[in-house]
Amino acid sequence: MIRENQRQAASGYIALTGLLVATAVVGYWFYTAVLAESPGQIVAAVVVFTVLMFLFAGLFVVNPNEARVLQLFGKYVGSVKTPGLRYANPFYTKRKISLRVRNFETGKLKVNDCNSNPIEIAAVVVWRVIDSAEALFEVDDYEEYVHVQSESALRGLATRYPYDAHETEDTALTSHTAQIAEQLQVEIQERLQKAGVDVIEARISHLAYAPEIAHAMLQRQQASAIIAARRKIVDGAVGMVEMALEQLADKSIIDLDEERRASMVSNLLVVLCSDRGTQPVVNTGSLYQ
Repeated sequence: MIRENQRQAASGYIALTGLLVATAVVGYWFYTAVLAESPGQIVAAVVVFTVLMFLFAGLFVVNPNEARVLQLFGKYVGSVKTPGLRYANPFYTKRKISLRVRNFETGKLKVNDCNSNPIEIAAVVVWRVIDSAEALFEVDDYEEYVHVQSESALRGLATRYPYDAHETEDTALTSHTAQIAEQLQVEIQERLQKAGVDVIEARISHLAYAPEIAHAMLQRQQASAIIAARRKIVDGAVGMVEMALEQLADKSIIDLDEERRASMVSNLLVVLCSDRGTQPVVNTGSLYQ
């Protein structure tokens, strides 16, 4: 595996100044040779000038958050990351690679969750290159590699968790977004380790049931919500009935036998649990009539 070797290139400003001075000297030499009508000096001046023009090829610019990967006839030499005008061997090839933070959004993938429900899912991945040598030499196209491996990790993650946990406390895609995002980042990072890429953040950007089951799942979610609300109403009603019976007994307001107690509990539960307004019936006679 090729690892990054950071290399310090010479200052390009000093090299540029020297080359310009040398070019001026050779130009003056060529001018004097022409005046002297000396073929040998003219040829020598032309040769030296050609060499100087070739030496200018050693100049290159490194922008902030950018690296230049140096190669000599196919062999990796090193990476220059110091910004500014730099100078290196003119025979080196100098490939540019960006170290800036980048992000992309995967396409909407249609997969089955762990309950075999078809869902649509997409994610946003924030990444950057941290090893220029690995990014260029370990994979064919590191940008395409990041995209493909991110989608593969997202697809694998979606198949291991349910879309919704419903009444359980299991980890689900909709209810444990932070945990899912952290797990997704770890899985993408493992896949991109060999490409010299650091995954800064990964989070789900789109999550929905597939259109063919969306309506049925919406009804299921609504039913679960209604059941949960009814459960809370019943719990509260039972507590209120219990409190009413205890206060009636403690204050000796009225003594109820088991039949009347059951009737009172039934009436109170109907009043408290009903989702519509109740119509009271006034008993003007005896309690037992």
